[in-house]
Amino acid sequence: MSGGFDPILAAAVSGRPLTPPEMETALAALFEGDVAPEKSAAFLTALRVRGETADELLTAVRFLTSRARMIASPTGTLDTCGTGGDGASTFNISTAVALVVAGAGVPVAKHGNRAVSSASGSSDVLTELGVDIAAPIEAQEALLKEEGIAFLFAPNHHPVLAKVAGVRKALGFRTLFNMLGPLLNPAGAKRQLIGVFDPGLAPLFAEVLKAEGSERAWIVYGHGGLDELSVSGSNLVTELHDGKLRSFAVMPQDAGLEPSPIEALKGGGPKDNAAALSGLLAGVKGAYRDVVVLNAAASLVIAGKAADLRNGARLAAESIDSGQAAQKLAALKKGTAA
Repeated sequence: MSGGFDPILAAAVSGRPLTPPEMETALAALFEGDVAPEKSAAFLTALRVRGETADELLTAVRFLTSRARMIASPTGTLDTCGTGGDGASTFNISTAVALVVAGAGVPVAKHGNRAVSSASGSSDVLTELGVDIAAPIEAQEALLKEEGIAFLFAPNHHPVLAKVAGVRKALGFRTLFNMLGPLLNPAGAKRQLIGVFDPGLAPLFAEVLKAEGSERAWIVYGHGGLDELSVSGSNLVTELHDGKLRSFAVMPQDAGLEPSPIEALKGGGPKDNAAALSGLLAGVKGAYRDVVVLNAAASLVIAGKAADLRNGARLAAESIDSGQAAQKLAALKKGTAA
C-alpha cells in the first residue's frame, strides 16, 4: 500500500491540496498499511506547513469516525475539547470547564488525550486526581447517562490512532491529529466549545462541523494565543448555530469578570495542575476560576442553558460554590474505579 501512498506524499509535499479520494487513500495507508514512520512524518509535516483544507479535515473525520468506538449520549450533550498546540502551558481549563458545566446540569462528554505540546493534558490531570481514564467504554457510557459527565480518553475510542502515536510524539509539534480531536467526539456531541491555536482554523472547523450536522458550536481563539477564551483581553469567536455562521468578539467583562494577565494562568505538571483544579472546585478565587467561569459561561450559552454570558457566569459560579462541580469529579472517580 505504500506504493500508492508515495504519489500522494509527493503531491502533499508540493503543496497541492489533496482530493477526498487521495486523502482517504493516504489515511488508509497510514493506519492500515506499511508506510514507514519517516514517510508518515513527512506527510503530516507537509500538511502542517501548507495548511490543511476543510475537505482534508472532513475526509479524515469521516475516515476515523467510521473506525471509532462510539457511545450513546443524552440529547444536548456538549464537549469542551480544544486543539491544544497553543504552547501556553496553562492550567487545565477545558477539563475544569467540563466539570463546572456538568455541575450546572448539562451532559458533558469531554474528549481528551495525554499532553502532546503541554506539560499536562486533560487525561494527565484527571489521572492525578484519581480518575481511571482507561476505564471500560461501558463505564463511561453509564456515567454519561446517569451522572451527565464522562471523560472519553481518545486512545480508548480511536485505537487506530496508536499507529501514528510514535510519529506524533517524535515530531513534538501539533499535526493534523491535534486539529481532529475536537471533531471526533466519541459520543457524537453536537454542541461544542472548541478552542483553536490559530484563528485561521475557525472557518475550516465551521465548515466541517456544518457538514457533520453540528447544532451549535463556538470556535474560539483566545487573547494571547490561547485555545480557550482568555481573561486577558479580547477573544475571537466564530459561532455555528443552526447552519448559520457569525463572528464576534468576547471580553471577560461581558461575563462580569475582571481582566487578568495571561501569566496568571500559567500551570505546571499534572501534580501542580491537579492541586490548582482541586482548589478551584473548593472555591479558591483568582484568575484560574475566572477563566473557567468565562469558558463555562460560553458553554452554557451554547447548551441553551444560559441566555447570555453574564447569566452563564452566574450559573457557573453556582456550580462551583454549591459543590456540584466537585461532585461531578467525585462521580468520575467512583464510576471509573475498578
